Amino acid sequence: MSSASGTIGGRVAIVGAGSRAEMFVRGIVERPASSVVAICEPNSVRAKYYNDLLAALGASTVPVYKPDGYQKMLKEEKVDAVLVTCVDALHDVYIVPALEDGVRVLTEKPMTTDVDKCRRILETVQRTGQHLTVTFNYRYNPVHELVKRTISERKIGKVLSIHFEWLLDTVHGADYFRRWHRQKANSGGLMVHKSGHHFDLVNWWIDAEPEAVAGFGKLAFYGDEAGKKHGWAKEYERARGSAEARNDPFAIHLEADPTYKKIYAEAEGEDGYHRDQNVFAPGIGIEDDMSVMVRYNTGATLTYHLTAYSPWEGYRVMFNGSHGRLELEVVESQYRIPSSGEGIAHGTQPLPHAGGATVTLQRLWEKPEKLPVIYDHAGHGGGDKRMLSTLFGPKPGEAPEAGDASKQGANERDGALALAVGLMANESFKTQKFVELNSLKLPL
Repeated sequence: MSSASGTIGGRVAIVGAGSRAEMFVRGIVERPASSVVAICEPNSVRAKYYNDLLAALGASTVPVYKPDGYQKMLKEEKVDAVLVTCVDALHDVYIVPALEDGVRVLTEKPMTTDVDKCRRILETVQRTGQHLTVTFNYRYNPVHELVKRTISERKIGKVLSIHFEWLLDTVHGADYFRRWHRQKANSGGLMVHKSGHHFDLVNWWIDAEPEAVAGFGKLAFYGDEAGKKHGWAKEYERARGSAEARNDPFAIHLEADPTYKKIYAEAEGEDGYHRDQNVFAPGIGIEDDMSVMVRYNTGATLTYHLTAYSPWEGYRVMFNGSHGRLELEVVESQYRIPSSGEGIAHGTQPLPHAGGATVTLQRLWEKPEKLPVIYDHAGHGGGDKRMLSTLFGPKPGEAPEAGDASKQGANERDGALALAVGLMANESFKTQKFVELNSLKLPL
C-alpha cells in the first residue's frame, strides 16, 4: 500500500476546536518547523479557549474564521496545511476546497462518513493531483510497529486468518453515547469512527485490501430499551444540573475536567451542544456490540468484535500463519471505579489501573517466545508523540523520526479502505448479507 510521508511544516490552520485539537495545537507549538496561524470554528467560546492556550504556550494568538469564511482564511492567512478535527461528517467540506487550492491536508480519522463523501474526496485527489494524510496514530505505536515488522519478516509465514477483539470500557465506551457520535449521520457509527482505526491496522499489518464484509450489529447495552432491561437506566436528559445523574456511574460531569468545562459547559450557550447526554436516553442511532467478518485480496480472513461496555479496556489480536502464530494483548485499563472522575478526557493522559502489553510469537513445532515490547500508556501507546514528530518535525534537541515511524503515514487510499470496511459492515447490519467492496464504486 502507498503511504503519505514527509514533514508538513509551515503555516497550519486548525479546523474544529473540539478536545482532539488540543494534542495537535500543543504538538505544533512545540516544534519550530510549524506554527498555528488560524482557527476555523463556529463557536467563539471554543475558539477563544484555543487562542488562550496558544498564548499560555508562548505562541501568538491567531485570527478566528467561521466556516463560511474558510476559503477566505486559506488565502488571507497564506495557509500551507489544514488540520481537520471537526465533526466527522463535515470533513469533506474542508478537505475538498483545500485540495483544490493546493493546500496540504491532514484529517483526523475517519476520513469521512459515507460513500458519496468518500468518492468526492478521491475524485478531487485524482483531479488535482494533491494528496492528503489521515492521522491514524495507532500505526505509530511501537507495539503495533513490532507486529508489522514481525509479519513483514514472515516469521509466521503467510497470514491466513486474524481474530481481533477490541474492548471499550464503561467510561471510554460510554462516551460515544453521550455526544454527537451517537448519531450515524454525524459519525458513521462505531464501525466507522472507532473501528476504522482497527481496520486500518489490519490492512497495514498484513499489506492487504478488503474485498467483502458481513456482520451483525446491535444496540445491546446503551439506549433506553436496553438500559431499562438491564437495570442501569436513569431518567434524565443530560447530566449537568441533574440530581439523578449524580448517582449515575455512566454520567460525565463536565466541570470535573478544566478543558471540558471551558470548551463544552461554557460554550453550550452559543450552539446548544450538550456533551453530557444520558447514555440510556431514547433516540441513540449507533450500535454498541458488533461482530464482523472480512475477506482480503490475499485470501486472509478476519473475524472482528467490538464491545463498547466492557469492565476493562484493551484488545487482543491473533494472527494464524502458514508457519506459526502471533498474538498481541494490550490491557489499557484493568478496571474502572464509578464516579471517580478518573480519565474523563480520553487520550490526554494514561488510563488508570493500566495493565501491560505482550507480543507472543510461536512458530510451528517450537516453544512460544515473548517478544520484547516498548509500551507507553500515554497518547495511544506512544503513537501520538511519534506521529507528531513525523508530521511536524522533531522538538528542539530531538532527532528526527527515522526508520519504520517515518514510513507509516496513511494517505487517502488508506483512509478510504479503512472506511470501506466500516461502511460495508453497516450495510450488512441492515441487509444481513455479504457486501462487496466493488459495490461501493469508489475510484480507488
